[in-house]
Amino acid sequence: MHNTWMPRLPDTQNGPNESISALLAQLSQRKQEVEERLLPLVYDELRRAAARQMRRERSNHTLQPTALVNEAWLRLVEQPEMNWKSRAHFFGVASLLMHEILVDHARRRRAGKRGGELQQVPLEDAVLASAGSSIDILVLHELLERLQQFDPRAARVVEMHFFGGLSFDEMAEVLHVAARTLRRDWRMARAWLRGELDKKP
Repeated sequence: MHNTWMPRLPDTQNGPNESISALLAQLSQRKQEVEERLLPLVYDELRRAAARQMRRERSNHTLQPTALVNEAWLRLVEQPEMNWKSRAHFFGVASLLMHEILVDHARRRRAGKRGGELQQVPLEDAVLASAGSSIDILVLHELLERLQQFDPRAARVVEMHFFGGLSFDEMAEVLHVAARTLRRDWRMARAWLRGELDKKP
């Protein structure tokens, strides 16, 4: 059962100069007032990221975007040792956590189904077009784990760009690698994933 905690938005508005980066730098102190000041600034973007993730899920998914945001927020603020590098870093990690939550949910759902029902996700954005229109989310996750073993950065690029929705410039800021290099990683990773998926019946 998923946590039903709902993030509480403060009654007062944050000042126009409130800095997400400055608050992220203070978040590791685990002060409740920092969390309450940060949440209104990031909630709408987290909600959009959750909606983007849910568009890749089946239409009758038992999770809703709001519940996905809630669980991801709890995991984010429970990482006191995280050194948040930037706003892009924060939202990239948030989206990856949402992906992990959906993968965990799919695993539990499959375990509860006799015969192991596949949960299909559409492969939009021309990520893996030659492999067909959809793929089991757990198959894709397992392929990314294999890619991680021999090319960790390329796997990270797929996670951050496809699942996290980060641009190449944002990823360059987080990973400290040139955007053109990350685009090359992306092309390589797409080709490898397409090849692996084409081998599957």
